[in-house]
Amino acid sequence: MDWTEISVEVKADKIDDAAAIANMTVPYGIYIEDYSGLEDEVMEIAHIDLIDEELLKKNRDIAKIHIYIDPEDNIDEAVSFLREHLTAAKIDHTIDLSRVQEDDWLNNWRKFFKPMPVGEKLLINPSWYEDTEAGGRAVLNIDPGLAFGTGKHETTRLCLEVLERYIKGGEEILDVGCGSGILGIASVLLGAKSAFGVDIDETAVRTANENAVVNHVGEKFTAAAGDLVDKVQGKYDIIVANIVADAIIALSASVKAFMKPDSVYIVSGIIDTRADDVKNAVADSFDIVEEITLGGWYCFVLKSK
Repeated sequence: MDWTEISVEVKADKIDDAAAIANMTVPYGIYIEDYSGLEDEVMEIAHIDLIDEELLKKNRDIAKIHIYIDPEDNIDEAVSFLREHLTAAKIDHTIDLSRVQEDDWLNNWRKFFKPMPVGEKLLINPSWYEDTEAGGRAVLNIDPGLAFGTGKHETTRLCLEVLERYIKGGEEILDVGCGSGILGIASVLLGAKSAFGVDIDETAVRTANENAVVNHVGEKFTAAAGDLVDKVQGKYDIIVANIVADAIIALSASVKAFMKPDSVYIVSGIIDTRADDVKNAVADSFDIVEEITLGGWYCFVLKSK
């Protein structure tokens, strides 16, 4: 059956806010066309200034979000949700609909996902790229499939860079809302003893476990389907939650039961307009030991009081 592609066009400087809204319409992620930083991104990844002529012609002031709706889902409801929330956020936008074959859209986003260094030690590599020059970095081969998490989004980068600094070797990691498994798998590649991921979406769980096998860490990383921590047991050295502000607020009421005495709790996925809400919600139970921002998104490193 044909799926529906919803294309949302916004000004490039509003793409982060718009993407945060778009991510709430589907459980399996979105992909974004944003050419505003094209030259800098190409130099960072390839270290050359040769860019395809067609890319150079792209409008740098406009960005586009692509969302795909299952034939069994309510398209009108998704469009209404987008219009209502984008308008409330004062984001000028246009929305277009088109029909696409499932095989086409599953592969469409791949052309926007390239090898990408993160932090000092990692290289995020799409699984369909072979012989990527790693430059001494640990290579994390990732195929998000229908699961959110390629490492390109600011929130994921923030979490990866923080994990790199806090993992010294031998830690047990819990990833709540694991998506593609990128954070848990990266943790193992960085030296963690093990990682357990949980996600409400069964497709994400399947993708995460497949990605663990691809990266030869299937014996150290596992993911299970569940809502927040309802499937979690034991205690962990590091708990990471790259989700949304409301879910972080809900999770923070129960997460301490799974923390060791010196554990750190890393939360991200927090748009700047919700940062104070999260701070206020965790203030009674946690101290904020680090606060990092990138592109309008926040990451907090918390410790129990």
